[in-house]
Amino acid sequence: MKNLIIIPAFNEQDCIKDTVEMIRREAPEFDYIVINDHSTDGTLNVLVDNRMNYINLPANLGIGGAVQTGYLYAYENDYDTAVQVDADGQHDPKYLAMMLDAMKNENADMIIGSRFIENKGFQSTFARRIGITYFTKLIRMLTGATITDPTSGLRMGNRKVIELFAKDYPRDYPEPESIVALLKRGMKIKEVPVMMRERQGGVSSINLEKSVYYMIKVSMAILIENHRQGGKK
Repeated sequence: MKNLIIIPAFNEQDCIKDTVEMIRREAPEFDYIVINDHSTDGTLNVLVDNRMNYINLPANLGIGGAVQTGYLYAYENDYDTAVQVDADGQHDPKYLAMMLDAMKNENADMIIGSRFIENKGFQSTFARRIGITYFTKLIRMLTGATITDPTSGLRMGNRKVIELFAKDYPRDYPEPESIVALLKRGMKIKEVPVMMRERQGGVSSINLEKSVYYMIKVSMAILIENHRQGGKK
């Protein structure tokens, strides 16, 4: 199988080198591609100086556009699986082999690394945990499926997921909305327990001021996606 790690990066000069080195060390059976989302710091210089595999976007597309670029790359290069790993060092690539095994054993279309199955490691901030609980309940209400960590960026998809997301992927804060899109199409999602760390550098794209916007926008997007797919569980 051909397996790809998609690493979206915006202003991650402080941690992208360590993240890629950790991937090379812990997940040698995976290829990787860094999607530099028109960073304004020295991220591109780090990628060039260390001869990393990257795509340099000519304009800032946001997290959704950057990740979709990775899925498009995976689709055009015939990868069987693609997994998102954040550039900030929160995701440990040692779990990728286990996620790949779970995908095969469970015959799943997507595997999500969840920090809330065993509740170990960094559990996110209190405010974010409130939002995560809210989205878990909203997704359950609309689809009947319980996803304990719907905002997790550590997600592995098979070829069907790659093909879908290469064509259509949410733009802002895409994780909960894209989960609904898969579930409403009858795809199988499973979660596996992982431990995450606090970001090793850079600044989160979601601050307190953006939290209300995040909740409203993602909720509307989920409801619209649910309506598009017929509104049935």
